[in-house]
Amino acid sequence: MLTRVEEIKLLAQCALADNRDAFGRLVEAYRADITRFLLNLTFGDAALSDDLAQEAFIKAYLSIRGFKGLSKFRTWLYRIAYNEYYAWLRRRHEERLDDYGQLAGSLSDTAPGNCDDKMDVQAAMRQLTDAQRAVVALFYIDDLPINKIAQITGMPTGTVKSHLSRAKAKLAQLLTNDETE
Repeated sequence: MLTRVEEIKLLAQCALADNRDAFGRLVEAYRADITRFLLNLTFGDAALSDDLAQEAFIKAYLSIRGFKGLSKFRTWLYRIAYNEYYAWLRRRHEERLDDYGQLAGSLSDTAPGNCDDKMDVQAAMRQLTDAQRAVVALFYIDDLPINKIAQITGMPTGTVKSHLSRAKAKLAQLLTNDETE
């Protein structure tokens, strides 16, 4: 992990001198976090997560001069990755493809009553809306505070809290119901 001073130095080298090596160090420092976040959103699809992460880093590199430093660089990267994920979702929905587990949320074939096996957390996460899944991943997996999640998602903090509360209740219900079956 980079110190704040190292990060600022690398960002300055990228923005002022178009230093690709400096950006490469930033990518190395944050690639695992961004990829893990995307893996959680894409239900563990490593290839898709890598593609989205790569697109996010390319966009970050191309936009580095526009980074104003109003948030941490890591938060800015999460926002770009989040936007890449939702752009992929929009393309996916527009093309009416449903070979990826029907991301729109109509997963009736995996509803708790229709499963013989115990539902795991990943299957329960599939039952959440896209926004709820993103908020849960950022809060519980990436351990980010509500205000950072609001910055990343562009949602008001109250909406983030609402999504988190509803998702937590839904996950508890799904996982509890599954254990009692």
